[in-house]
Amino acid sequence: MTATATSVDEPEQLEPQAASASRGAGLARRYAPAAVAALSGVLLYVSFPPRTVSWLALPAFAVFAWVLRGRSWKAGLGLGYLFGLGFLLPLLVWTGVEVGPGPWLALVAVEAVYLALVGAGITLVSRLPGWPLWAAAVWIAGEAARARAPFGGFPWGKIAFGQADGVFLPLAALGGTPVLGFGVVLCGFGLYEIVRQVVEGRRAGVVRRGAAAVALLAVAVPVAGALAARALVSDKAEDGTATVAVIQGNVPRAGLEFNAQRRAVLDYHARETERLAAEVKAGKVARPDFVLWPENSSDVDPFTNADARAVIDTAAKAIGAPISVGGVVERDGKLYNEQILWDPVKGPLDTYDKRQVQPFGEYLPLRSLLGAINKNWTSMVRQDFSRGHKPGVFAMNGTGVGLVTCYEAAFDWAVRSTVTDGAQIISVPSNNATFDRSEMTYQQLAMSRVRAVEHSRTVTVPVTSGVSAVIMPDGRITQRTGMFVADSLVQKVPLRSSETPATRLGILPEMLLVLVAAGGLGWAGASAVRGRRGGTD
Repeated sequence: MTATATSVDEPEQLEPQAASASRGAGLARRYAPAAVAALSGVLLYVSFPPRTVSWLALPAFAVFAWVLRGRSWKAGLGLGYLFGLGFLLPLLVWTGVEVGPGPWLALVAVEAVYLALVGAGITLVSRLPGWPLWAAAVWIAGEAARARAPFGGFPWGKIAFGQADGVFLPLAALGGTPVLGFGVVLCGFGLYEIVRQVVEGRRAGVVRRGAAAVALLAVAVPVAGALAARALVSDKAEDGTATVAVIQGNVPRAGLEFNAQRRAVLDYHARETERLAAEVKAGKVARPDFVLWPENSSDVDPFTNADARAVIDTAAKAIGAPISVGGVVERDGKLYNEQILWDPVKGPLDTYDKRQVQPFGEYLPLRSLLGAINKNWTSMVRQDFSRGHKPGVFAMNGTGVGLVTCYEAAFDWAVRSTVTDGAQIISVPSNNATFDRSEMTYQQLAMSRVRAVEHSRTVTVPVTSGVSAVIMPDGRITQRTGMFVADSLVQKVPLRSSETPATRLGILPEMLLVLVAAGGLGWAGASAVRGRRGGTD
């Protein structure tokens, strides 16, 4: 009887278990795409500096394509947003190092909206023939929008900036960051399409040759283009050489209070310059033709403070060369983030005012609204910085030195304008002390490497607290400092005046890719409308 009863009860016991397993499988199927989208975003983040695994961007985009293809645009919107969160949350965590998580989370929440729209766009064009081309163009269109709005844009996280160590880097010389980013994204989508064609071909027992050829081309063309573009990359001197000195004076403390001690930052940079001058006098180091100090290296306005002016004068006379000094200058009641050309004999000769000032760092949009939410936020930016309007190219001992101050390095137009205005080398004076030992400085250093190849110029990166560096026109770092140490770099560098295709073409490649994206979206939209009308008929 017992055995019989057990055998009768078993199906009744298994039914709830089977139902539970079925519900679990259903939940897994429902939420797996969301989890995979977020994780592929994290994989893209891992491909960025300071890590040197830029090739991980390819599987990141391949997986992202797998998640999106064939879904509705509404699903693409949500999955794109999750991809954006997975990518941007860790990438931009440095923005909250000193001010707390609120601004960081708000920035990511807004920036991820662009990736959500890109995700929706990719789902629409994924049904078109040759969809990897259209989808990659949609991604670049999203980057173009993100680099311009809101508040002047925020290009941080462009795919090109993660490729300083990648095989695709020479594409920057061909068409700038848009073409470099397009090549990487196209190749990633092409890899997914190759896998999809192989799998579907095995299931159907036949391979669609046309679709397979398109998939192969999506991978082969970017790789071949990058190999061909290597001919555009050179570190040979065209206009002779110059010996440059990069000064990193360090700061008394990290964080927002890096310059709380009056004149300390200036004294540190003057002291390091005088130490270098002693080595030059002793014959240990070559005498530099000019010296580059970082952004905010003078924490006291030398035009209104005689003691600061005297400190800079003494340092310039000691080294016997002109210095580009970074200072915060007040003029006519307005603040400027300024680079000052300081001659050892004549004193200040020229200035460059930063043109792309940083929202929420150097000026505060929506000040009254933010003040109503949290008064501490407005107190951190008590007075807005004003913008400059002209490119900065200093004539330093016969060399045209283009100036791109810190945040400006992320903007294509800001860097290019110095080269078209005559820069033979580029300097990116920066102050990263407010971001402590975060990845920010390495991300910015990678940008400078991409810019070096893009415009075929030596790029120097003088930073208050590190990492300062000298970068050759082929993107190689030849010297670098540590973080939060006083140090100097002296090197003979090539001077170049020729322009790469990227420099000559400027914004045209990006606009062409935006038009391609618009064409793909228009085609997809028209096809969807015809499909609905056909279904109705």
